[in-house]
Amino acid sequence: MNPLRKLVGQTAVYGLSSILGRIMGYLLVPIYTNVLAQGVYGSVVELYSYIALLLILLTYGMETTFFRFAESTGKPKTIFGTAFSSLIISSFIFLLFIFGFKQDFAELIHYAHKPEYITYLALILFFDTINTIPFANLRLQERPKKFVVIKLTGIFVNIGLNLFFIYFLTWFTESYSDNNISQWINTWYNADNKVDYIFVSNVISSGLMVLMFIPEWFKIRLIFDFDIWKKMIAYAMPLLIFGMAGAVNEVIDRVLLKYLLPENIAMSQVGIYGAVYKISILMTIFIQAYRYAAEPFFFAQEKHKDAKIMYANMMKYFVMVTSLIFLGTMLYMDIIIHFIGKEFRSGAFVIPILLLANLFLGIYYNLSVWYKLTNKTRFGAYISIIGAIITISLNFYWIPIIGYEGSAWATFICYGSMMLISFLWGRKYYPIPYNLPRILFYIGLAVGFYLLSTLLQIESLAIRLSVHSILLLLFVGILLAMERVNLFPKKAS
Repeated sequence: MNPLRKLVGQTAVYGLSSILGRIMGYLLVPIYTNVLAQGVYGSVVELYSYIALLLILLTYGMETTFFRFAESTGKPKTIFGTAFSSLIISSFIFLLFIFGFKQDFAELIHYAHKPEYITYLALILFFDTINTIPFANLRLQERPKKFVVIKLTGIFVNIGLNLFFIYFLTWFTESYSDNNISQWINTWYNADNKVDYIFVSNVISSGLMVLMFIPEWFKIRLIFDFDIWKKMIAYAMPLLIFGMAGAVNEVIDRVLLKYLLPENIAMSQVGIYGAVYKISILMTIFIQAYRYAAEPFFFAQEKHKDAKIMYANMMKYFVMVTSLIFLGTMLYMDIIIHFIGKEFRSGAFVIPILLLANLFLGIYYNLSVWYKLTNKTRFGAYISIIGAIITISLNFYWIPIIGYEGSAWATFICYGSMMLISFLWGRKYYPIPYNLPRILFYIGLAVGFYLLSTLLQIESLAIRLSVHSILLLLFVGILLAMERVNLFPKKAS
């Protein structure tokens, strides 16, 4: 259990930055969804979808490749220098290219009147790309404190600037309109351009994290080994395809909604769907934190004789936690739904679909250990491509008929299919003794308790929440009872 406890500890530490960042970011959602109209917020959702897609392209699998080669070659400094230099050069070329054709790209995505959006997106992508390997290096060196300090600094600066630009300056200039300071602020601040300030805040915070990493750069001599780089690129290319297809699965629905729905409702639908997607915050926080700790852990445990048993236990406990998150979120939806504005709550009915979809995605991340450890990363690309085909096909079919509900079901079917395919292929190439009956039981029990809660038509909110709390405690009690031998082993007398 010691390696598992270590993984839990690292997940908690890495998760601190993710959890606080996501929670703080989540606290902006009520502001966005109460201050911005549905269509305007839809623009924010859409533009960040482009960032998610392009960030995968610009990092081209180098993060996972860095972990793999640093462990296998025993030359972490050389691997760092090679991977870091590669990303700096490619991202700088990208930045120059985007700046050179800024207006053309703005027209391509229907923002010809706002070419500055392209500038913001390009700078965010540039800074986040060159931060990728330094952050990965901190994880490899097991320096979570440094990782968290830099992450949290960027997060708090981003959140603080959002509040400053969107809320404080608007309030100050309206409340003290005759003040000289307000008049000066109004010479450069436009309260009607709140979307601009959302991206300006991100540019500043991402750039600040680059500056915080500069001392780390000087500690490591940047060595670029062209021969190793060629091998790294060969390993990374399937991961790039895998990553791009994965990003398509994650965000393409928000882009397609804009183009497949009537123009008069498209952006408002994007805004509603993007807002309710935020309700899955606890699930995505945990999965992200787990991934930060688990990926280097997979490679570090590979040579241990009980590695496969360890991976199987990781999966089981992961499913326990994510099932608990699903059930807890749904049982307290009466409270959680208030984190988004009233105009956006009409989309709440797709939340359980999205939560289960993300649970499937988390299981898939666990299953992916087989093709990463066997160097068969092309299978990861195959699976993601299959998922992308499912996502795009179902979105094209369902969006014109049932709008964002079709996007939610497409996400559910996509991630469920990827999970199943990876499980079946993994049994052939790298069989791991997963406790399948228990995993299915935990997921089924969580879904069953949720469905039971929907059948209990209780008018009083207080009584309803009390009953839901009893259901949640009962679920936790069943989990602990079934895992008591592993979680609470008896000490040898």
